[in-house]
Amino acid sequence: MSKPSFPAASILGYPRIGPNRELKKALEAHWARKTDEATLHAAALQLQKTNLSKLADLGLKPDDASLPGDFAYYDQVLDATLALSALPTRFADLADANGAIDTAASFVLARGDESRAPLEMTKWFDTNYHYLVPEIGETTPIKANATALVESFKAHAANGTTIRPTLVGPISYLLLAKAEDGAAAGFDPLTRIDEVVASYAQILAELAAAGAPWVQLDEPGLVTDRGAELAVPGELAETVYTKLAAATERPALLVTFGYGTAGEPTRPGATQGLLARAGIEAVHADLVRGTVPAAEFLGDLAGSTLVAGIVDSRNIWRNNLSASLNILKSLRTEVEKANGTLAVGTATSLQHVPHDVALEANLPAHLPEWLAFANQKVAEVITLAKGLAEGESAIAAQLSAAESAIAHRAGFAGTTVAAVRERLANLTTADFSRSDAQTRKEAQEAALALPPLPTTTIGSFPQTTEVRTARAAHKAGTLDDAGYEGFLKEEITRVVELQEKLGLDVLVHGEAERNDMVQYFAENFDGFSETENGWVQSYGSRATRPSILWGDVSRPAAFTVPWISYAASLTNKPLKGMLTGPVTILAWSFIRDDQPLAVSANQVALALRDEIADLQAAGISIIQVDEPALRELLPLRAADQPKYLGWSVDSFRLATAGAVDATQIHTHLCYSEFGEIIEAIDALDADVTSIEAARSRMEVTADLTSYGYSRGIGPGVYDIHSPRVPSTEEVAELIDIALGSLDPKALWINPDCGLKTRGYTETEASLANLVSAAVAARATLGVAV
Repeated sequence: MSKPSFPAASILGYPRIGPNRELKKALEAHWARKTDEATLHAAALQLQKTNLSKLADLGLKPDDASLPGDFAYYDQVLDATLALSALPTRFADLADANGAIDTAASFVLARGDESRAPLEMTKWFDTNYHYLVPEIGETTPIKANATALVESFKAHAANGTTIRPTLVGPISYLLLAKAEDGAAAGFDPLTRIDEVVASYAQILAELAAAGAPWVQLDEPGLVTDRGAELAVPGELAETVYTKLAAATERPALLVTFGYGTAGEPTRPGATQGLLARAGIEAVHADLVRGTVPAAEFLGDLAGSTLVAGIVDSRNIWRNNLSASLNILKSLRTEVEKANGTLAVGTATSLQHVPHDVALEANLPAHLPEWLAFANQKVAEVITLAKGLAEGESAIAAQLSAAESAIAHRAGFAGTTVAAVRERLANLTTADFSRSDAQTRKEAQEAALALPPLPTTTIGSFPQTTEVRTARAAHKAGTLDDAGYEGFLKEEITRVVELQEKLGLDVLVHGEAERNDMVQYFAENFDGFSETENGWVQSYGSRATRPSILWGDVSRPAAFTVPWISYAASLTNKPLKGMLTGPVTILAWSFIRDDQPLAVSANQVALALRDEIADLQAAGISIIQVDEPALRELLPLRAADQPKYLGWSVDSFRLATAGAVDATQIHTHLCYSEFGEIIEAIDALDADVTSIEAARSRMEVTADLTSYGYSRGIGPGVYDIHSPRVPSTEEVAELIDIALGSLDPKALWINPDCGLKTRGYTETEASLANLVSAAVAARATLGVAV
């Protein structure tokens, strides 16, 4: 059957949170029962229309399927779960007679309720986006439910816009899934692939009947090592896409492979060729983190379109248009030899970058011309497509502007700072090591005298409306420095008193002065700048505002010491100094791409080392250096991981190795698969590591036990990413699981993560239950501990 041509310029997705976080506001108003479901749907539809209209204004055509239909209320993987009606047993009652689930009920999967924990959440490949992990067992229902996709397509079609419905591909969906509790030992969700593919075929048929000319299936799972095994001739990828391509009633298909090179990295383009031979009309290649397809595989296109993901959609630096155009022209020559066509696109969805540089009125004067947010990247895609079609002369002005900006950035003062480079050059092996762990443990036990199973929190306490209002007033100049300092001291005092009332053993100051655990540090380091509206979705309604690391990093003066010292003066209990680690600062910032990450990490580490020295001098004997993003930046291919783990561990050790033996160094990690990097976690050489474990019900303890992890460990017993309050019995059960495999002398009791996003009512109740469960567990251990 005749298929439509793929547009010459397109993007794989667009930020869905909204330029002013409209989706966040609509969701949270609905969850707070201030609006009904109809109002939520109306707000979401209006946001989508506004975004699509903006894309059309930028030059993407509203009638050729170049506009992505990738909106999700919470998460694109959750939407795939809903499209398959693949509900775990504990949520089965939420489905209607046909197995479908509505929007309101879907939020129970995402957020849990009084009696049920939500779906587990973990990082989406090597990004800071979190997805909800599907739970698939042998009998999990799998039945097509295309209603939401069809209704979305029709709603926009009625407005004159032809979107390209987007869905996580069937292979990636099952690769991202975990076995449902109760599944047989060793069960692999991928064994359900035939049923999933049959459901996808039905979904495609319904979208075709609704008039959709193109559908996008995202298969980033095929860029991983396991995915590579499935993307060779005769294996699963060929089987799946041959079946989908053979369907008589379906839209044309674009299959994307963002986040790296699909299939074997030594044979770039082989996966694209495989799917083109199977009959897929358009295949994508990530040319930013992946490799340009080799000419030998482009011959397999045979009339298909190769979408070249040449514009970086995960960082915010301006594209080198001249270099990109040269790559595209060379690639087009090979594609056309195969009677194929070349289109220009983004490397991944633009969901990982903010909306628009034009919304930033207060950036330093040198920065804006260096940057490209989502809207600027759309313009780059269109510019490159025009240059490819009409020649360099048609985009001469854009080429010149890009070249000038890149040269300005390279020569700008602050991009390279001699003193910072000299300090790095003078480092020795001794700068990366502390005394042995046993010597430190003895010194810390004598200094701290903590009880068995010590209780603590991860650092932040709820950022209330009052805290945010005071910060905004101070920033706006309507609250002077003295008034703001007085407010913060009152808030810190309240937090310390609450922790003492609850009976926690190691206290924190609550971080009321911090807007964000990375931005706060960026504001106090040279080499960084902050945005006002650079919001990027992290999960659900949560968005972060990554700082921009553009130059060499140093710390002009101590900045955490005054607040932490003040808090410590209010209590006789130990109080932790709270810092964010070098890898996490990099991972949750937009980082410079003109030098190795290891260099930037060590620059940040030295700035933190100076802060740790000042905290020690102020009498702070426990210092936590959070690294929740350690696993996040792990390369997707095993062959690339040792190099990353080497420099990331070294940067943490460089930051902390100046601590004396009696100073207890903590770190914290959350929402990742930690078993894969347990050796690196051990190599951090922290005295105590707190780690997410509640949603997965202590899965990580098996990895810790198997590895023989011997230092302090605090597997989280309270899931702070859900508003529900865990009962004392729930917490006690998790503590019992941990005690069943971990040394009680090493075990700490703490939440999964910081409490910034929670309210005080649920926080106080949850922490009271945590302390009660810990005290009860402590009593059962006896004096032997």
